[in-house]
Amino acid sequence: MRLVLAAIVVPLVVATIIGLVVLWPGSSSLVGSQPFAAEGTSLETAQITSLDVADCQEAAQALGAAASDGLLADAVCARVTSGAGQGLVLPVHIPSESLTSADVGDRLSVMYTPAALSSGTPYVFVDYARQVPVAALSLVYLVLVVAVAGRKGALSVLGLVLSSAVVLLFMIPALLDLASPMWVTLVGASAMMLLAVYIAHGISVRTTTALLGTIVGVVITVVLSLWGVEAANLTGATEDASLTLASLVPGLSLRALLTCGMVIAGLGVLNDVTITQASAVWELHAANPSLGRTRLFTGGMRIGRDHIASTVYTLAFAYAGTALPLILSASLIDRAVVDTMLSGEIAEEIVRTLVSSIGLVLAIPATTAIAAALCRTTPVLAEAGPAARRRRADGGAADQGSRS
Repeated sequence: MRLVLAAIVVPLVVATIIGLVVLWPGSSSLVGSQPFAAEGTSLETAQITSLDVADCQEAAQALGAAASDGLLADAVCARVTSGAGQGLVLPVHIPSESLTSADVGDRLSVMYTPAALSSGTPYVFVDYARQVPVAALSLVYLVLVVAVAGRKGALSVLGLVLSSAVVLLFMIPALLDLASPMWVTLVGASAMMLLAVYIAHGISVRTTTALLGTIVGVVITVVLSLWGVEAANLTGATEDASLTLASLVPGLSLRALLTCGMVIAGLGVLNDVTITQASAVWELHAANPSLGRTRLFTGGMRIGRDHIASTVYTLAFAYAGTALPLILSASLIDRAVVDTMLSGEIAEEIVRTLVSSIGLVLAIPATTAIAAALCRTTPVLAEAGPAARRRRADGGAADQGSRS
């Protein structure tokens, strides 16, 4: 059986490597092709010292600037911490929608425009500097994962890092290089799953079973997403970011990109349920090796139904949370609820949720069937979890004691 699995997985690994080589972006990739700052400007850092612009208005006037009331209306005082103006406390214009979260001590990324000295606000807000809080949350996450899950938790984080590298170093540049979005997604998803599954869970029949179940789910999701986008006439051009991307990258298919996004969006949850489902079947077999494949499948599906019941709304809630501003904006319009839900922007989220959920639901019985078939051919103690191994060892000791 291990030879059969090797005959399936090895070609998959080889095909993935070949796909990475063939689709690897060349020097023509558009990554980094658009300048962040206009010529004559520079990106600097600053720290808010006061929310009352009157506290630093005199400093701007001392530089010979004629303050603009329009810009100063939404400005704060900030100490420049880099560049030619380092140490100066000057007004920094912040758009009203971003000003509500400003507080004294916040660090900012600002754009310095020497030609705007006459406006009184040569430093304009770009974004908040979030390095410290994001780094702190990342550290807490890493410590907790390792503390709770131990070595396997550390390996799962490593798998996450490498999977993210696949997205950043391969998928994004390849898509901007106008490679086939669907092939890029399939190759990228395969590479991500191989790295995430085998690094976090090790190479075994059990993890290979989960990988095969994930592949089944991915194939189903790809087919459904292709059909769903075509049947629902989804264009992928409902967001400003998509339209901007289309204008900057001529020839990029937004519909194909939408399809790829549907596949990638459900990949993490799909891998989660296939791993847990394969483990559940193996534990059932380890606890009672006399169970046949049919009973293993039915027992595994009882657990699988709980997975389905919980994950059905997991994806729906995740997408609803992401699209909440969009849903609120659409609800302001005097329009029938059904028509609103079927408008282009919201329909994309609905189709995305349904496609990912169907792939997820069908991957569970597929994984259960594969696991039930394979675990009967695998030595119990070789693939069982620690709890099951202890139960088997205790049972063996008890039998030995009774015979003596």
